[in-house]
Amino acid sequence: MKSQFRHVALFGKYAAPGTRVANASSRKVLQEIAEFLTSLGCEVVVDQETVANTGITGYPALDVDAIGRRCDLGLVVGGDGTMLGIGRQLACHGVALIGINQGRLGFITDIPLNNYQATLLPMLQGTYEEDHRSLMHARVMRGGECVFDALAMNDVVVNRGSTSGMLELRVEVDGQLVSNQRADGLIIATPTGSTAYALSAGGPLLHPSIPGWVMVPIAPHTLTNRPIVLADPAEVAIELIAGRDASANFDMQSLASLQHGDRIIVRRSEHRARFLHPQGWSYFDTLRKKLHWNEGT
Repeated sequence: MKSQFRHVALFGKYAAPGTRVANASSRKVLQEIAEFLTSLGCEVVVDQETVANTGITGYPALDVDAIGRRCDLGLVVGGDGTMLGIGRQLACHGVALIGINQGRLGFITDIPLNNYQATLLPMLQGTYEEDHRSLMHARVMRGGECVFDALAMNDVVVNRGSTSGMLELRVEVDGQLVSNQRADGLIIATPTGSTAYALSAGGPLLHPSIPGWVMVPIAPHTLTNRPIVLADPAEVAIELIAGRDASANFDMQSLASLQHGDRIIVRRSEHRARFLHPQGWSYFDTLRKKLHWNEGT
């Protein structure tokens, strides 16, 4: 049986260059998956960075922009971190993404590696659930100039340094003052990111279909400073008033040092990531499995 996806890009998880054992293992897995896709009539290309780090051969190597222009499906083999990076880069192209879990948790890379062929085959033939995830567009403004610009699928985090004291942050939503907060930091998370750092800081889970964000203080000085759910058309501004060694993080992208007066402006991106899941996929099944709910019952 043939795949309904003609041009498929393969992205792999890889360790730091020179980590031979891990990268050799990834190469073997990727080679096997590429052969499986080819047997279904797919034209397979491999992400340029994946080729450079794993050494997989026999398939054209393209950068992410070229993949976005050419391919109708991206197959990501790795963990959620791998998928976040690829999802951010391909969202503007509208390329559908499927995740095969070679990591640990796997909230958004949900196909088990040990059974990928049986699960993947009907999906490639057009039987799947489609799931759109919002992204945030964040900028760091300094003296009226943008010094950092990034997309984030999980969260935007302002953090204190490891050896410094609390930060003082002025928080505004749509130009209206919310509060001046003293805390170790502040998290603005999408529904996708609500199961990440925001959850560990005491934030709620947001269903992916909710057009909202959660704003979660990190270890606030005032205990009545609680998480707030915001509508995602809002613009959130976070200004650093006081504190040392503060940093801003956008998923895995960082601006290592903030200055007093810097403003982090967060808006909803015009782009969304497209994830495909096996038929019958449920967000609640994922939560129950990954968070070990109802164990022992």
